[in-house]
Amino acid sequence: MKLLRNIFIGVACLGGFMACEDSVEGEHYYTFTGEMMSDYITTRSEYSDFARIVERADLMDLLSTYGHYTCFLPSNTAFASYLQQNGLSSVEELSDGMCDTIARTHLVGNMFTTLEMMDGALNTANMNRQYLQISHEKDSFDNTVTVLNKVAQIYYATQNDSVENGIVHPISAVLESYSAVLPDVMAANPRLSLFNEALKETGLAEVVRQVVDESYVRNENLYRYRSHTWTEVAVTPDERRIGFTIVAETDDVFKEKTQSTPWPVDPADKQNRLKQLYDYAANTIVKKAGEENEEYWKFENLTDPKNPLYRFMAYHIVTRDAKGENLLTGRPFQYSQFDSYSMGIYQDRVNPTDWYETLLPHTMLKFERLTAQGEEFRNSYRSTDARHYVNRRDDAVYDIRGAEVNPTVENEYENVALNGMYFYVDDIVNFTSEVQDKVQNMRIRMDFSTVFPEIMTNGIRQNGSPEVDDNNDVADETFKNGKNYYFPDGYLANVTMRGSFQFVYRRPHINFWSWAGDEFNLFGDYDFEFRLPPVPYTGEWQVRLGFCALDTRGMAQIYFDGVAQGIPLDMRKYLNHDAIMGSNFIDNLEDYEALTEEEKAEDQKALRALGYYRGPRGGYHSSGSWPPGEWVILPQTHRVVLYQGTITADEDHFLRIRSASKSKLGNNNEFMIDYMELVPKSVWGSNGAGQMEDDL
Repeated sequence: MKLLRNIFIGVACLGGFMACEDSVEGEHYYTFTGEMMSDYITTRSEYSDFARIVERADLMDLLSTYGHYTCFLPSNTAFASYLQQNGLSSVEELSDGMCDTIARTHLVGNMFTTLEMMDGALNTANMNRQYLQISHEKDSFDNTVTVLNKVAQIYYATQNDSVENGIVHPISAVLESYSAVLPDVMAANPRLSLFNEALKETGLAEVVRQVVDESYVRNENLYRYRSHTWTEVAVTPDERRIGFTIVAETDDVFKEKTQSTPWPVDPADKQNRLKQLYDYAANTIVKKAGEENEEYWKFENLTDPKNPLYRFMAYHIVTRDAKGENLLTGRPFQYSQFDSYSMGIYQDRVNPTDWYETLLPHTMLKFERLTAQGEEFRNSYRSTDARHYVNRRDDAVYDIRGAEVNPTVENEYENVALNGMYFYVDDIVNFTSEVQDKVQNMRIRMDFSTVFPEIMTNGIRQNGSPEVDDNNDVADETFKNGKNYYFPDGYLANVTMRGSFQFVYRRPHINFWSWAGDEFNLFGDYDFEFRLPPVPYTGEWQVRLGFCALDTRGMAQIYFDGVAQGIPLDMRKYLNHDAIMGSNFIDNLEDYEALTEEEKAEDQKALRALGYYRGPRGGYHSSGSWPPGEWVILPQTHRVVLYQGTITADEDHFLRIRSASKSKLGNNNEFMIDYMELVPKSVWGSNGAGQMEDDL
């Protein structure tokens, strides 16, 4: 019997819109068959091989209990092909360890219909802690079918079969787990011969072999807390994986785009081809005056981190595992009235954009999904899917195309590895003066889940079912809808934690006043310091924090590079507080939109003088009504300037947040960290009549 899914969203407001989260009532409602997943697998003879493997993996009891599971179910025919390819005649010849790996590769601890499987990665890892790659194609009857890892098709006629504890999708082939590390996966692709050679000769191929931090020991204790009116529980991460995402030019792209020496060079002449790429890097990458005369600059010193080719290659490597093309930027949301939106972001107003640090120190790559740019940038059969670009800027100031990211590679090659993945790009990616002075000379808005690479690499970012809330009266320890996390000292790189407190990641909800739907909270006597993301050039910048003010919040003193910045930030004050704008704050959307550009500029100037900005018009919240809440006119969803002054581009800078509450304010001094902005003076420094920073 096919799964029937409806989403019911209820509203529970506290004093109008004054609450940070409104209650989302109800869950997914299904037509149940009375079968458990274990029954489905064991009572159908065509799946007896998989049933035997699940039994040997000691997972059948798990599939007979209530929970939320998805099973991608290969038939005996699929296993016959798999066994033949591996020189085996029976599943009994598989070891118990192999059975465990195979079973866990086909099982996911969350429920997914094919409607929810968009191109890229499935949003939840399988029980083998790997992410299945999703694509779509047409079958012989012209039906759009879902394909897993480019090899296993979900049968259209039997997809979405529901059982009491999940969903079953019969598939055409056995899925295999990833076992190779990223440089080895790339080395198998002959289209990347020059890129791979440069990766090897600079020594970066060895850097991207890291997989997991074996020294990490998980704390099994749960942390129970209250955020605003919500009772929740958090866990520590299962492990501390290390991951990378690489954007790579094929040989054809290098040949077409580089002009440092005449092409073609004999493909067999590796030295000359590498020298050609070195020359291109030396002529184009941002450098300091006189560097060309230094010993490290020479072609003979490619392994020196200051060498131009090393720097060029390092800029292609992002220090996190993105999991899939669809997760290069904030998670797309595919449900009901939210069909045209990303999580917490009006994607028809702003392109979902994320900034990630690279292995080239003090640099970032800008990834942008072109949802607001029109139909010409669609790349999937779903209207909400759009192309990703690297280092693109298309606005009223600049028209710079950037490099388009190809969602996948040819079927005969893999692009997913044990510790990350790579993508083709159709133009050269390089940290040039144009990237430094133009592309990235803009407001850099970063969801805090992207500041710390471990959040993405370990599958923490935007996990779970965002349209479903847990029981608000008790801390749900079943985690059936997703997990909240807290982080022991040392788990997050470049973070120092002093005092007695917890740093908590709250999984996304559509009804949170949170950019991209998720947020971090500090609880207790916190003293939390982290390294700021880098700015592209030295100059005067603002560092802003975006958050939702509530009366359950606390107060904190902010420090930039160890120097206190003004008075403590009180997270209980809204923009209409008497100490800020008072009754002059315009909180009606019709009145705000009726303002002329000059009047909006004056409104922004008045707030800026006090160190505040309205919330971005690109952010939204839904409490069941539609259209959703507009952040730009809500006094609690705002941005505050934490620091304004010179930031040097080639040095590390740190932001420190220390509790300033003598008593336990609100919920244990709760301090919300949602998103941050690094903003150059070229953006916020306009003071002329009619000029203002855009309100997106």
